[in-house]
Amino acid sequence: MYGGFSPVIKPMRLLVVLAVTATTMVGATASPATGTFKARWTGTWATALTTASLGNTNGSLVGFNNQSVRMIVHTSVAGEKVRIRLSNAFGAQAISVGHASVGIPVAPASPDLVPGSVRELTFGGSESVTVFKGSDVLSDPLDLTVPALSDLAVTIYLPVATGQTSWHWTSRQTSYVYAGDQAENPSGAGHTNAYNSFYFLAGVDVASKTALGSVVVLGDSISDGSGATLNANKRWPDLLAARIVGTMPHIGDPGVLNEALAGNQVTHDGSEIGFTAIGTSALARVDTDVYGQTGVRSVIVELGVNDVHIANDQPDRIIAGLRQLVAQLQEKGLRVLVCTLGPFEGYPSWTPGKETTRVTVNGFIRNEFDHVIDMDQVLRDPAAATKLKVEFDSGDHIHPNDAGNEAMAKAVPLDLLLQ
Repeated sequence: MYGGFSPVIKPMRLLVVLAVTATTMVGATASPATGTFKARWTGTWATALTTASLGNTNGSLVGFNNQSVRMIVHTSVAGEKVRIRLSNAFGAQAISVGHASVGIPVAPASPDLVPGSVRELTFGGSESVTVFKGSDVLSDPLDLTVPALSDLAVTIYLPVATGQTSWHWTSRQTSYVYAGDQAENPSGAGHTNAYNSFYFLAGVDVASKTALGSVVVLGDSISDGSGATLNANKRWPDLLAARIVGTMPHIGDPGVLNEALAGNQVTHDGSEIGFTAIGTSALARVDTDVYGQTGVRSVIVELGVNDVHIANDQPDRIIAGLRQLVAQLQEKGLRVLVCTLGPFEGYPSWTPGKETTRVTVNGFIRNEFDHVIDMDQVLRDPAAATKLKVEFDSGDHIHPNDAGNEAMAKAVPLDLLLQ
């Protein structure tokens, strides 16, 4: 059992499993089922980054200087090797990473690491690396068993002033800032700041003989977990990963990569309203946040409500944006699942006119796309369809709580992700 989900057989892969099982039964010395499989790289965790906050929220604009940042990430699928991807996509200059490591927290979300678990990362054989303006770097593969659904601490030391960061504003996970180089220090004590944001870390990949590709969630604050419990990994994509891993067998499990940004819109950039932390439009960021992900095979699009409640767009613009977004994703050979827009009466920006827009867009989604996840139906109150169910409301009347996130994760048809 994982996250309340019962294990079930993955029917689309039953023939493959039977074939592998038959092979392993030939002769007493036959290798395990995965013994002849080649390990493949897939994303086990990722986040969408943006340009720094104009107001220096959480230190994002000033950046770091002779400081270490320890970030706790939660894996989806397991692997036998690990590598990280650091990004300076939104920086104003090259940055220097003097030292980097991974380690195992002593408890969920803890900055204290299990003694002996800290492993140094290298880049082309060196412990330091320059990340040029606008670019990413991959660390060298590290032999390390990474369990599924587990916490991994990534620590990076930044020896000289970075200037503005490439960051993720609303991580729902606490990151810790320290003076000096703490990359190989297992102690989490002595931090000078703690922020609920990620910095420069764009992804964590694993080499796995059982995982197969990844599912990208391209979403907004609903997927980013704005109503979820802090440091508990209760965003609905986290719970989807738990549901996938909780099924049997594990051969062919996709990683789940949460590329959601709070406030993100289909056709508008955050800079239009002076709020860069919500990112560029989904249409503008698809190259990096979808195609740039390791092993992507499927995409879940959970977007549009901010185009309604922030931009007050008319249905035609939102529909045109979603249609174009899905067409581009499908052109790349990706399977696309589109979510309907959940209700939000009670949120300060709600109006009857915006409700009409939401209903119109949902009607289009249900009738236009081949694969639809009807999150509106999952979340709405049957007695008041313009509102969230009371038991799913985090309190602001737009973002689901942990129970609502679990219901959303259960609504995703696994057979479409596991084929």
